[in-house]
Amino acid sequence: MMPGDLETDAERLREAMARALVEDGVLADPGWQAAVETVPRHRFVPGFYLPAEERDAQGLTVWEPVTAELDYGRWLAAAYSDTTLITQFDGDEPDWKAAAVRHGGAPTSSSTLPSLVVRMWADADVEEGHTVLEIGTGTGYSTALACERLGSADVTSIEVDGRRLEQAASALYGCGHTPTLAVADGLYGYWPEAMFDRIVAACSFRAVPPVLLAQARPGGKILLTLSGWLYGYARVLLTAHGDGTAEGRLLPGTVSFMSVRTHTAPAFGNPAHWAAGLPEAGRASRHSPERITAGTEEAFHLLFLAQCAVPEAQMTIVGDVVYLVDVVTGSAATLTPVEDRWEVREGGPVRLWEQIEAVLSAYDEAARPGPETFTLHVYDGGQHLRHPKLPGLPLPRP
Repeated sequence: MMPGDLETDAERLREAMARALVEDGVLADPGWQAAVETVPRHRFVPGFYLPAEERDAQGLTVWEPVTAELDYGRWLAAAYSDTTLITQFDGDEPDWKAAAVRHGGAPTSSSTLPSLVVRMWADADVEEGHTVLEIGTGTGYSTALACERLGSADVTSIEVDGRRLEQAASALYGCGHTPTLAVADGLYGYWPEAMFDRIVAACSFRAVPPVLLAQARPGGKILLTLSGWLYGYARVLLTAHGDGTAEGRLLPGTVSFMSVRTHTAPAFGNPAHWAAGLPEAGRASRHSPERITAGTEEAFHLLFLAQCAVPEAQMTIVGDVVYLVDVVTGSAATLTPVEDRWEVREGGPVRLWEQIEAVLSAYDEAARPGPETFTLHVYDGGQHLRHPKLPGLPLPRP
């Protein structure tokens, strides 16, 4: 695409994206469809990174900067594609006028793919007249959709990164939207605008922050993504009871969000150092680690259940060896393929893989239940994931 009339080109691409989302069944609600057709996403993403086709010599992803100045066609087409656009790595704000190629790095801000944004608002059962708290403003595109549908007066959006919020605010105000915006940590919600009918988080938490229950009206709904240091994810739609308790079912599907920054996993060093302290003698594993590492929907679900059993564990794979490391207790485990089995070596006060094996066995005995059959109960002193045929799985302390 050659540079032309930006707004005309954008309108055409925006309408095409909306049609595609309708055909895919994402935009079933006419109100959200109208919002997608109206909000100019390109104004919220003046620059972003896209992955190159090949990795570098060290195996790292090569991230190429994309702006209108560098490649107008690629920039505008990506802005109106159903794709997550990475806008920041490692908390470093890019200079898009002199953006450079990046090698590796941890994404810390993005514009979430439009289908997921709409899905989140729809799953939270957001309707006209609801007061809404959005946690994680990011680029502001999701906020703009909410303002378009609900009106700015009922929308509050908070963002922990002041530089991100400043850019989002500029784009929002430029589009005529005036929601309440604040630099704030999502772990603590936003008391000045409470109470809320709906709270929706565009980031993930290790456990449900209790303060969010206190900021939701009785009967209000809270849509969160739960994650952890194994990078297992699950979404839950909670109903707040007004007494500090809540419950709700996990939602189906595979969704991942960046962790709220204070819940990110700690560095654990060299996995070989951890393995050096393990006993030489191993045992045959009852389950293959591929059950939680495969790129399947069931493995995605199982990884979250395993994470509930060992919430302080982290996992990395080097060559054929799977390493589990727990920086809190000093426990570790390795799984190594030996002929037709996996050999386990474990050490420390917590037998990490043994705990995961117990969850996998219980899951099989319960006929492999899907996410939507699990209920999360949040109450004074604890948070437990429950299933009629499985023992309760605790979440880490908030």
